Amino acid sequence: MNITQALEYIHSVSWMGSQPGLERITALMASLGDPQKKLRFVHIAGTNGKGSTAALTASALYRAGYTTGLYTSPYIQCFNERMQVNGRRILDRELAEITEIVQPHADRMDPRPTEFDLVTAIGLIYFARKKCDYVVLEAGMGGALDSTNVIPAPECAVLTNIGLDHTQFLGSTVEKIAETKAGIFKPGSHAVLYEQSPSVTAVVRQACERVGIPLEIADFSQLRCLSRDLEGQRFTYKGHGPYKIRLAGVHQLKNAAVALEILDVLRSRGAAIPEDAVMRGFAETAWPARFEVLSRDPWFILDGGHNPQCAETVAANLKTYFPGRHMILLMGVLGDKDYPGLTDILAPAASEFVTVTPNCTRALPAEELAEFLHGRYGKPVQSCGSIAEGVETALALAREKDGVVCCVGSLYMAGAVRECFGLS
Repeated sequence: MNITQALEYIHSVSWMGSQPGLERITALMASLGDPQKKLRFVHIAGTNGKGSTAALTASALYRAGYTTGLYTSPYIQCFNERMQVNGRRILDRELAEITEIVQPHADRMDPRPTEFDLVTAIGLIYFARKKCDYVVLEAGMGGALDSTNVIPAPECAVLTNIGLDHTQFLGSTVEKIAETKAGIFKPGSHAVLYEQSPSVTAVVRQACERVGIPLEIADFSQLRCLSRDLEGQRFTYKGHGPYKIRLAGVHQLKNAAVALEILDVLRSRGAAIPEDAVMRGFAETAWPARFEVLSRDPWFILDGGHNPQCAETVAANLKTYFPGRHMILLMGVLGDKDYPGLTDILAPAASEFVTVTPNCTRALPAEELAEFLHGRYGKPVQSCGSIAEGVETALALAREKDGVVCCVGSLYMAGAVRECFGLS
């Protein structure tokens, strides 16, 4: 099996559909010898900030001398991004080889695994092969019934910012979603929580008490920003630091605080993580499509934000970094997301819109989004036939009007946007 055949198999229609549940992944891993039982994990669930928190944590662990796996989703441009060890993506050869091993086990199952089950199994085998000391494992959309929850009790179970997303599967309130995601808590572990509302915090505390594990909550009042620009931020947390991150936005300081809490938990459980390793790991962390600067003349910002909570963060960042500027929002959304909620928050920042269709079967066509935006907000809108055309149109408008472009609405167009700027 080569890489093309492996990806065709992984993405084949047989695996399509989102079906929460652990029965399939448990059976699949058992037939493969349960390699996940040989590994130690930091398991990260939540609505927003999972990837950034995971990347910061993994980078610090690597710089502390640990062989560190990182499992994330979705990918931006290359499938191999989803599985990394010490900052390097899985090689095509390794991905094809492991997929070929998993295939006969998956093919004889009934019911068959989902695509996410399959990818998770491949990732866990890869990390076991690489003899990872720690694996920083980002959950998919869920918690209790997420495929990643096939792992044993993690060293640290983490909940990042909780918001309303995937409500048809997870619950209709943030409290219900928090309860679902807290299903990653297991006896023998230790929990870390992004500072939340009192009602969400109460739900998480109760979940920890049920399984008898301690809880640490990031204290954002202890964050001190020393400097901030679009190249990065310097800050202290609980009097420690200063740390530097290349990630822009106040929300990334909060994600960094959560990562620092995770690292303290790991220290309490025996890990040797020097402060200079944390500082170096944080400074080296790059995480694409999160208020990422792709161009400076004119300014072009890419953010994969796709729900109202993300939109609030993007809107706040635009106000912080580009006050009073002519703002062109380059937008593409999925039709099954709460895009009215997203655009209601972003629209006040927009001078005009350019719409595109993301690379996803669930995408809302650019023409429909344009019609919706113009009818709802009465601001100028142009729809484009491709993502590349949308990028060029938005850049031309920014040059003409001394404006700023912010591309937002879906991670499913982020890869194609980055390619327009020669990034891979």
